Amino acid sequence: MSLSPPAEDILVDLKNVDFAYDTRPILSGINLRIPRGKLVAIMGGSGCGKTTLLRLIGGQLKPTAGHLTVDGQELARLSRREMYAARRRMGMLFQFGALFTDLNVFDNVAFPLREHTDLPPDMIRDLVMTKLHAVGLRGAWKLMPAELSGGMARRVALARAVALDPMLIMYDEPFAGLDPISLAVVGQLIRRLNDALGASSIMVTHDVHESLEIVDYLYFLSAGKVVAEGTPDEIRASTDPFVHQFVNAEIDGPLPFHFPGDDYRTTLMETHA
Repeated sequence: MSLSPPAEDILVDLKNVDFAYDTRPILSGINLRIPRGKLVAIMGGSGCGKTTLLRLIGGQLKPTAGHLTVDGQELARLSRREMYAARRRMGMLFQFGALFTDLNVFDNVAFPLREHTDLPPDMIRDLVMTKLHAVGLRGAWKLMPAELSGGMARRVALARAVALDPMLIMYDEPFAGLDPISLAVVGQLIRRLNDALGASSIMVTHDVHESLEIVDYLYFLSAGKVVAEGTPDEIRASTDPFVHQFVNAEIDGPLPFHFPGDDYRTTLMETHA
């Protein structure tokens, strides 16, 4: 089953997108759609191109070939001013939060509001407190990042990512390094904030089981290509060898355990020759 609502309901649309660093191909023939109001996960092994895909959607990189549109705009054709305007409507939760270590919780969340708006201080204060309340950390507004647990820091970063009420929120490994309780809390916050804001969300993650509980749709990447896709129920029931190996964390499958090399016996014989 493919994700194919009417064109006007698609916020992010990639058609036959390729990307390469010089002559080294990273992504090839990517077709991927993110509907408005939906939470979509992108999964795959390390180095398969997931974070590169986020950078393309955020406009940090340009496709080598193909078309990539966000809210009907082809990013590769935007001027610098238009690109900055488009990015103001995007929120980003970086891996491990990436809070400013010299700013307290309040000032971390206030940063995008001060940078991108002319709102008066009292309004910024109200908005910051509203976002912190939404992630359960209104009482921690004076704390410094070094005083936060890993889960608390990720929740502050989430409040900062949604400070401007973005139309698109991107998450790069939002569950990395979290204990099971913090992971569940952050997962439910991602789902609730997406629905409350009416936003669209793209989540790059390795955490299969948490993702299957909260997302609307999943894409699987391998070697720079989309190799499988489906709803959580379709993924759970899939007999696709790659999906089965990834979901069940199996060593043997389409993703090999051994890096390609010469015949093992031949290598040993050469070593002792």
